[in-house]
Amino acid sequence: MATLTSATALRPRSYVRVQGPDAVDYLNRMLSNDVPAEGSVDALLLTPKARVIAPLLVWRRGDEDVLLLTEPELGEVVRSQLLRMRFAAKCEIEPEEHVSTVILGGGEGIPNRDYGQPAVEVLDASAEPTLDDGALERLRIEAATPRYGREIDDRVLPAEAGLDERAISFSKGCYPGQEPVARQHFRGKVNRRLRVLEIEGDVPEPETPVVHDGKDVGRVTSAVPGLALAYVRVAVPEDAALDVGGRAARLRSGAATLTDSPRP
Repeated sequence: MATLTSATALRPRSYVRVQGPDAVDYLNRMLSNDVPAEGSVDALLLTPKARVIAPLLVWRRGDEDVLLLTEPELGEVVRSQLLRMRFAAKCEIEPEEHVSTVILGGGEGIPNRDYGQPAVEVLDASAEPTLDDGALERLRIEAATPRYGREIDDRVLPAEAGLDERAISFSKGCYPGQEPVARQHFRGKVNRRLRVLEIEGDVPEPETPVVHDGKDVGRVTSAVPGLALAYVRVAVPEDAALDVGGRAARLRSGAATLTDSPRP
């Protein structure tokens, strides 16, 4: 994957502020990862059965001030879920309005681990985008980063999407969904994984079956010309000849995955 230096792109987001004396303690009881002492971390808000309600970028802005960055359609979902479970916790949970710009190549900002190379997210910057949505989507697919509504839905467990290493702590206290997440982790096996495919021909639609030796072994979730993300059964050989809606395809060898990324 080529590294882009100082390229910029808009990153659609919703933002939820959790602020008050119990803000950090409350979030640590609700999220799959610990709120950091400073900086940011990826985390998940899960159902008790470990289905993903929302992927989050958790930014510690102060001792009692945490900003949650999520997908644009999930801001109210996150706010409502946290309000519903707050009970006696002393914190306010409110939306904020910002504009996120991703700067590839690193720099000052909130670390962003979605694109397979050093990047930061800057709020309310004046930088003009140099990459369009299609270019950013290609980088996301190359990095095997799951997107809510495509790779992440109620059919998918976090480990299948590669989120277990990036967004889950296996040493923190209890949170909704912890038991099934831990059970799967220590069992050490999933039947399918999110993979990058190299595909010939036109771009396949999401949900197009992935076929090997005449059997369905997966499904496409996102695609750009020449590449796709798909859930593929782990039993499929790395050098398998695949068919995706009549298009020749193969697993990308050595493709970046979220589990290859260091934990923040």
